[in-house]
Amino acid sequence: MDKIIDLFYWPTPNGWKVSIALEEMKLPFKTHEVNISKGDQFEKTFLDIAPNNRIPAIKDYQGPEGQEISLFESGAILHYLALKTSSFIGNNDRDYYETMKWLMWQMGGLGPMAGQAHHFLIYAPRLDPPINLPYAKDRYRLEVKRLYQVLDKNLARRDFVAGDFFSIADMAIWPWASLWKRQHQDINLFPNVKDWLTRCGSRPGVEKGRRLLQHKRSKIETDKHAQQILFKKNT
Repeated sequence: MDKIIDLFYWPTPNGWKVSIALEEMKLPFKTHEVNISKGDQFEKTFLDIAPNNRIPAIKDYQGPEGQEISLFESGAILHYLALKTSSFIGNNDRDYYETMKWLMWQMGGLGPMAGQAHHFLIYAPRLDPPINLPYAKDRYRLEVKRLYQVLDKNLARRDFVAGDFFSIADMAIWPWASLWKRQHQDINLFPNVKDWLTRCGSRPGVEKGRRLLQHKRSKIETDKHAQQILFKKNT
């Protein structure tokens, strides 16, 4: 019997990427909770796997040539799992490179910009003392809006991000785009993105991956202890 994959995880947009992928690819896995609000990401056992102290990470006991492999960085994990299963990267080289293009777009654009929007719009004003920076709020809100415009234009001509097939690019982008309210966006300005969000969100694998440990997700904006760990901890 195949060994299951160890998933080191907490229910965040980056964590959802990999839990969704594992569900969509029907790969057996065991979830190891890394509660970032309590500082689990700084424990040595986790740092041995993910030295950048960020979730998610995986350990695959049947990696290349049957050897164990550990990976961190959600985009790298998605790419690895897609190659491992020969799935969700299309049916030819053109599909593959289109998928990779949009995966990199998420990793270099939407994810970091949306993350900063979350911080300055949601978290920083609720710190002690509050940090309210209008320039930063506008900067990241408007950049996220620009990125949604790019995505909306792309989805005007295709059902999914890389074409007419659901791919790891969709798995990477959907978790962040599903939180458009926290980025202070009006989703009705992006009708193609709105339809795509529903199309992806109705997939059983996406639904199940998104639900993983969802009941343990806390509101960092009201959790002073979590704020201290996530935003003020010296490493």
